[in-house]
Amino acid sequence: MNAQQIRQFNHDLLDWFHTRGRRLPWRETTNPYYIWISEVMLQQTQVNTVIPYYNQFISRFPTPDALAEAPEQEVLKCWEGLGYYSRARNLQHGVREVVEKYDGRLPKQKDELLSITGIGPYTAAALLSIAYNEPEPAIDGNLMRVLSRVFLIDDDIAKQKTRKKFEKLASDLIIETEPAAFNQALMDIGATICRPKNTDCSECPIQRYCLAYDEGAQLEYPVKSGKSKPRLLHYAVLLIQDEQGRYLIERRPDKGLLAGLWQFPMMAIDEYETGPRQESYVQDRYGCMVSPVEQSFSYTHRFSHLIWKLTIREGQGPVRKKLKERQRWSALSELENYPFPVSHQKVTEWIKNNRHNHT
Repeated sequence: MNAQQIRQFNHDLLDWFHTRGRRLPWRETTNPYYIWISEVMLQQTQVNTVIPYYNQFISRFPTPDALAEAPEQEVLKCWEGLGYYSRARNLQHGVREVVEKYDGRLPKQKDELLSITGIGPYTAAALLSIAYNEPEPAIDGNLMRVLSRVFLIDDDIAKQKTRKKFEKLASDLIIETEPAAFNQALMDIGATICRPKNTDCSECPIQRYCLAYDEGAQLEYPVKSGKSKPRLLHYAVLLIQDEQGRYLIERRPDKGLLAGLWQFPMMAIDEYETGPRQESYVQDRYGCMVSPVEQSFSYTHRFSHLIWKLTIREGQGPVRKKLKERQRWSALSELENYPFPVSHQKVTEWIKNNRHNHT
């Protein structure tokens, strides 16, 4: 993105956040101590679960001095039911350090924050940006998932060097905007719209910047290695033809999975998803409707971190005339001129075996 695009990206992001972002009690304060409590509670715990505990906790321990002086058992009792009790202990230890070293005021320097028990890189960044409005990106799973999809970053997020890449990218974006709103907006998008296994792209304020959305590849990102099983993704391969019987094909992005190769359009399918939403997606992107084919096609392709399960649907009705730069109409006999991944070579074979009347 150039400077103008970054400014527009941030404008759209923050405009959505200020009107549609979640209204949460810790967002109604700039008190660093309260924000710190909320960040600790939100670790590995859902927002709706945290809200009553947060309200109870700040009511019982309204100042750092109050928490520092409280018996540990009283603190744990107030935390009861929230789980991961080491968070409560570390929070109290950290608060006691702040009372002793900084007169009860959280420092504004990153290195000093990181020296406090229980404060790691993410919490430090959250405090600096939300409490002190410093341009410090808070790098967590939500932010990496959203930005990996927007910018098609296929680096392994399990690796430390990838985190550095996201820090550099987010730093370039956040420097041009309101840091607190920027971080919290990406948190909200990741939590409510750009979810790991079920996206709601029609509601996303930064959809028009999202390269993964353009390619229908949202669920392929982020890339994460490890011992976890590969993710299974269901895709419908769309056979869309014009009046001459030519097939619509698309070239994948120049980076990322299967970079630069050609494919038939694909639509991610949630096996629990209803038809109208899928139909609306195809109508918006291609100007036509789709329906299942009479002859069955099912192909499974394995990558190191993904499994694609492909089925076929056919386009029906008028097709949008104006193609994107990376799209082409191709006769069946011309498909061999384009480099296709194995999975879509299988689709071509199926067409030849089942669609003899098309050229």
